[in-house]
Amino acid sequence: MAATAPGLTPSQRLTTLAATIDATPADATTGLPYTYLHTQTWARATNAITRTDLRRWRHDADGSGQEITRRLPDVPGINHRPQPDEPTLFAKARETSTRHRAGDLHPYLPTPPPLDPAALAGLLTPRELAAESAYPRMLTGGIVGLATSQYLNREQRAACLRVLAAVPGITYAGASTDIAGRPGLAFTVTADESTSTLIVDARTGELLAAHERLTGQRPGLFSHVLVLERGHTTKAGATLRP
Repeated sequence: MAATAPGLTPSQRLTTLAATIDATPADATTGLPYTYLHTQTWARATNAITRTDLRRWRHDADGSGQEITRRLPDVPGINHRPQPDEPTLFAKARETSTRHRAGDLHPYLPTPPPLDPAALAGLLTPRELAAESAYPRMLTGGIVGLATSQYLNREQRAACLRVLAAVPGITYAGASTDIAGRPGLAFTVTADESTSTLIVDARTGELLAAHERLTGQRPGLFSHVLVLERGHTTKAGATLRP
């Protein structure tokens, strides 16, 4: 695999990966009306970590749709590290379904997001902040926000990888596995008293997981997200797998 060859800088690895990623079966379904995303998120509240499983269907034309949410009990404190057994526990949690009217669900960025990396970076984080110490964190967080809110086809995933390649101070942490057991390549950004790790599928360029821990005041987990399914469906509530 070209992106894992020895001697490459992190930027070169990401640029190489962007040039070689494959399409996915879901890339052929973008003409269907509903964007579907299934995520699991661990997020810091004031003194606890919330745990949420979310399946969202958004009608691309009018912003209507449906969300199905499952919640696990909050974990007291802020130092929790999500464990490999936790993703499967959501199946036993109570399910809440919410219908949304037209205009209720908005894309993270106007669709389609630009393929030019500079233009995409400018939409994710204002260019006038590029000299700020928080800029790498903000730009990385923007990529995570986009990948966990909208479906990205192969060209759009490649653009995101090229944006990551230009993040100041990004490092390569080698081959890794997320807590759902999926293998990928890990990249890390440390800035603004925060360390973020992104795990990217080496074949498709999809973001599999992102983990951020704060290192300043009240250090501990800030967020951890898994992107488990993504694609398009004919109607809200429809699943990608039979």
